[in-house]
Amino acid sequence: MSRFGGSLFGLSLLLTVLLGAATAAAEYYNYGNALDKTFLFFEAQRSGKLPAAQRVKWRSHSGLADGLAQGVSLEGGYYDAGDHVKFGLPMAFAVTMLSWAAVDNQKELSGSNQMQQTLWSIRWGTDYFIKAHPQPNVLWGQVGDGKSDHYCWERAEDMTTSRTAYKLDQYHPGSDLAGETAAALAAASLAFKPYNSSYSAILLTHAKELFSFADKYRGLYTDSIPNAKAFYMSSGYSVNPF
Repeated sequence: MSRFGGSLFGLSLLLTVLLGAATAAAEYYNYGNALDKTFLFFEAQRSGKLPAAQRVKWRSHSGLADGLAQGVSLEGGYYDAGDHVKFGLPMAFAVTMLSWAAVDNQKELSGSNQMQQTLWSIRWGTDYFIKAHPQPNVLWGQVGDGKSDHYCWERAEDMTTSRTAYKLDQYHPGSDLAGETAAALAAASLAFKPYNSSYSAILLTHAKELFSFADKYRGLYTDSIPNAKAFYMSSGYSVNPF
């Protein structure tokens, strides 16, 4: 587990609960304010070069050299929790949940003036996934070493721990992680379609390629990235018999 119990997982689930509550009792409570604070958490977890519109001002640029030692730019994405590892599985799950929230609760998010924040939260993850998927059968699934990172408490801006990047490919498969990332990109494609059709199409292309990769080269991602085993074990994957 991460230091704070898997915060990207937890905040994504909290977002779903808040949206359900907002639908049922919006006239009694200011759920828009609660949603806004949820999105502030995602901003605080951002890795990479932060935009001028960043609202969490005590955070600054970090992880700018992620992936460069391996010959790929992996700047961006989200840190998992209080640590500075970019674990692919919880990040993909978080983006999937955010995206379905945008699709299924469009009216509520727009009514609370939170749709733009939702889309920005999604895009911070999907832009990273696009970088992490430079070839059809390649997915960079993690940046940072969970073991050394969890022994070192420091700001992301001052990181001194390993930023090793780990990838999946045809020789090191990870159907569960590749499949979840494909799900995140596909759901995000639906979320962006009414607002940015060209970006939606790019996301769908990556989703299809990653799904094909997950299906063609099957295996558990923690067998290919054993560093993740102690933190985010997969529940496996199933094959559709039809």
